[in-house]
Amino acid sequence: MSFKKEKLLICTLYVSMALLSAWSLFSCSSRIETSIHEAPVPKDISYNLHIRPILSDNCFACHGPDANKREAGLRLDIAEEAYKGLVENPGSHAIVPGKPHASQAFLRISTKDESLIMPPAESNLSLSEREIRLIEKWIEEGAAFEPHWAFVPPKKSPLPEIRKKERARNALDYFVIAEQEKWGLELNAEAGKEMLLRRLSFDLTGLPPSISLMDSFLADESVGAYEKILDELLSKEAYGEKMAVHWMDVARYADSHGYQDDYFRSQWPWRDWVIHAFNENMPYDQLITWQMAGDLFPNPNK
Repeated sequence: MSFKKEKLLICTLYVSMALLSAWSLFSCSSRIETSIHEAPVPKDISYNLHIRPILSDNCFACHGPDANKREAGLRLDIAEEAYKGLVENPGSHAIVPGKPHASQAFLRISTKDESLIMPPAESNLSLSEREIRLIEKWIEEGAAFEPHWAFVPPKKSPLPEIRKKERARNALDYFVIAEQEKWGLELNAEAGKEMLLRRLSFDLTGLPPSISLMDSFLADESVGAYEKILDELLSKEAYGEKMAVHWMDVARYADSHGYQDDYFRSQWPWRDWVIHAFNENMPYDQLITWQMAGDLFPNPNK
């Protein structure tokens, strides 16, 4: 076979594989999307878990906290605004706790009239039937708003009931399996030690495990083998570097300006300090305080 034909064959093979992978991904995502929209409405509705994401994705752009973009004077992200009479029709209310069919917000998202439906057609947004049912049940239950989850003190929840208790290794597994069973999904088979170490190493250090690390992990048959390899990865300098990457991105950090201005660059000590803080396992509150206001400490130093 000539080189040109061989090259064409290889290119055709790659294209075929790419198309097959894309089709598989599309088919899988379509099935997941379908199962999500067809999933039953939960027994208890949580504003933070079930309702806020729907409103945030579909409603807050025009009826949220930004007064400059707010339409019709309607704000749906806080209870007192959502409950009060509408600016354009004071006798009506967007949300009437306990009465979805007296709530203009519900009537507008559930109508079949394209001139009235919300979100409007030109927004290219729409609510699924399940999302509409979730909002209806939430209003029926009293339309209780909740503060943002980040400001709600965590509390221990009872373990949910699951059918496959034998698959649960710890308390967290119960919650994962309960969600999977609700959506009709199955747990993957347990990963082998090689795959497990690769996942762990990439997650914690951003690097593949070394051959020696892999060999020692495979040879360790003790009960605490996973914990030992976890401690070893956390002790590596690469762990601090991997964790610091996220802070660097948020701070828009760069060692280089990129063009013309790269003379004396003095910001690198901060980068090294962040890496060092992670490697020393600095407590989170201390890390944040130093990051945000280190120069305001009494007798600050470099």
